[in-house]
Amino acid sequence: MAVSTPQAEGGLVLLASQPRRAGWWALALGVLAATGFQPLGLWPLALLAAGLFALIVARTSGWREAALLGWLFGMGHFTFGNSWIATAFTYQAEMPTVLGWLAVPLLSVYLAIYPAIAAGAARALARKGPGWDFALVFAGCWIVAEWLRSWVFTGYAWNPFAMVLLGPFERPGLALLAPIMGTYALSGFAMLLGWALVAAARARRWAVLASGVAVLAAGMYLPQPALRETDLSLTIAQPDIEQSDVHEPALYEDHFRRLAANSLPKTPGERRIVLWPESGMVDYLREGYPQRYYDSTTAFGSPVLARRRLAGVIGENSLLMTGAVDLEIGEKDGLTRALGARNAVTVLNDQGHIVGSYYKAHLVPFGEYLPMRWLLEPLGLSRLVPGAIDFWPGPGLRTLDLGAYGKAAIQICYEIVFSGEVVEKGTRPDYIFNDSTDGWFGAFGPPQHFAQARMRAIEEGLPVLRSTTTGISGVIDAHGVVRQHLGMRIEGRIDGKVPAAAAPTLFSRFGNALGLAWAAVALLAGLIAMRRRAG
Repeated sequence: MAVSTPQAEGGLVLLASQPRRAGWWALALGVLAATGFQPLGLWPLALLAAGLFALIVARTSGWREAALLGWLFGMGHFTFGNSWIATAFTYQAEMPTVLGWLAVPLLSVYLAIYPAIAAGAARALARKGPGWDFALVFAGCWIVAEWLRSWVFTGYAWNPFAMVLLGPFERPGLALLAPIMGTYALSGFAMLLGWALVAAARARRWAVLASGVAVLAAGMYLPQPALRETDLSLTIAQPDIEQSDVHEPALYEDHFRRLAANSLPKTPGERRIVLWPESGMVDYLREGYPQRYYDSTTAFGSPVLARRRLAGVIGENSLLMTGAVDLEIGEKDGLTRALGARNAVTVLNDQGHIVGSYYKAHLVPFGEYLPMRWLLEPLGLSRLVPGAIDFWPGPGLRTLDLGAYGKAAIQICYEIVFSGEVVEKGTRPDYIFNDSTDGWFGAFGPPQHFAQARMRAIEEGLPVLRSTTTGISGVIDAHGVVRQHLGMRIEGRIDGKVPAAAAPTLFSRFGNALGLAWAAVALLAGLIAMRRRAG
C-alpha cells in the first residue's frame, strides 16, 4: 500500500511515515477511536485517533487507497465498538454461541463501507496534503456517510462518532451542540476537533494543544442546566430479570411479582404514569385470539382478567405503559393461528382498559425477524428472539395523546438510536418513553444504548423516560442530564416527576436535513479554501 512519506513536522513522527504499515495503523486507530464510546468514555484518545486517521487519509496517493484505509479503520472501529453483539448469541439455543464472535466482524465488513465512502470521497474531492481545506471536506463527507449508514438496508445507526462528545450522566458535554447541528453533523465536528489536536501536535504547539484539551475538558463538564419538572408523577420499574430467564414460563409469575412490587403506589390516588420494560408483560392483553394462546400465559387464561390484575397493581389514577406482544391471527393450513407478532407498548388505565398502543416499526434483522427465511432457515440460521413466527413492523411514528397524562412518543428498544426518527412530525410530545430489554448486550451494550437515548433527548429537547429489564433505566431531562437512574443488574424503582420539555429545537424542526446542510457548508468551505490555496 503506497502512501506518500510525510514530514515529521514539528518533531511529531506521523503514523503514516511507514507506508507499508499504513493499513495496520488505520485498523488500530479505528479501535482506539471506539474507546470514546461508553462505558470507556476515553474521548481524548478517540479524538486523537480520529485526527490521525484523517491525516493518513490526506496523505494517500488517491481515492482508492483512501477508501481502503477507511475500510480498515471501519473494521477496527465497528468490531471493537459492537463487540457486545456476540453476547446476544449466548441467550439462544438455535445457533452455536461461537457464531456470535463471527457475526461481529462479518457485520463490520459491511459497516466499514461507510468510513471507506467518507475517506474515498474526501480524497477524490480534496487535493493531497494535510491542510484545513482537506479537514473540512473530510468532515462533510463523514457527515454524509453516517447519515447513509442510518438508513441504507434499513439502517444501523449505532454509535455515530458524535457520541464521544457526550458528557457524564450529570453533564451534557459538547453534545449540547446537537440541537443546532444534529448527531451526524456533530460527528463531523468531532472529526474536526481531532484534526485540530493533531495539527497542534504536528506543529509542536504544545501550549496550544494543552489549552485545546483543557477547553474541551471544560466543555465536557459544562454546568448542569437547571431542572424543570411537570406536576405529572412517574414510577419506573426495573425487575432485573436475567435474559436467560425472560422466556422461561416457570418464572413468569415471579417476573410479574417483581414488577408489581416495584410499581405499587406510594401516595394513593396520585396522578402518575407507571413504566414497565420491553418483555415485561407476557400476558396477551387483547381479546380475539384462540383460547390456547391465553392458556399459555399466566393470567387465568383471560385477557380481561390480565388487564384487571394490572389495574389493581397500579391503583387509582395511574396509567401503565408496558412492553407487550400482540398477535396477528389468520388462517393457514386450515387452522386459525398466529401468522405474525407485534412488539408493542400497551397503555392501560386504572380500570384495566386499553387506551393506547404503539407497534415497533424499526425491527432488528436476525433479532426479531429472519431476513430471507426461505433461504437461511434451512441453513440452520434463526432469529435471536425465541419463536417460530416473525415480528411484523408497525406503521411508524405515533404520538399517543393520553390527556392529563401528557402526549407520549414511544420508542421500543433500539429505535431510540435513530437520529431524526423518534418523534412524529407535526405533533410535539411532552416526553419520549423508551422501553427495552438490554440483558442481551453484556457490559458494553447497555451503556452505549443509554447514551444514545440521552442524545435523542438533547436533539429533540424532550425528556426521555427509560425502563429496561436489567438496566440501565432512568429519567433523562431535555438537556440530556440523567436526573435519576438504576444501574445494571439492580432490581428497584424510580419515583419522581416527569421533567418538562424544552422549546422546540432547530433539529426538531428540520431533522437530518439540518445535518446535511452542515455537511454542505463544510464541503463548500473546504473546496473554496482549496481553490484559494491553489491560486
